Amino acid sequence: MNAPAAFESFLLFDGDKKIEIDKDTKVPNAAIFKFNKEDHTLGNLLKHQLLKNKNVLFAGYRNPHPLEHIFLLRIQTNGDITPADALIDAIDNLGRLLHSLKEQFEEKLSLPL
Repeated sequence: MNAPAAFESFLLFDGDKKIEIDKDTKVPNAAIFKFNKEDHTLGNLLKHQLLKNKNVLFAGYRNPHPLEHIFLLRIQTNGDITPADALIDAIDNLGRLLHSLKEQFEEKLSLPL
């Protein structure tokens, strides 16, 4: 079978980086972030969270090939913040949102049925 081994979808090897950054030279204030060993789940979450930021002009991701476990996230900002700062803000906001969701879920679990 031509499909890669299942463990390759999540295991980083020596020298592999989780995130790689390239400056996008085609447009100002833009960068392309390559996420290794991730898929549409994280890509879509980050894209939607980035688009909530008023300083982000464009956010989109793509998976170059279905057998490669990577996605490319392109971010363009208005110049008030860098694309890396926008990504950090999006990750922080997602963390807070998930923490709140966890607390609400635990609260509902503690109620008698």
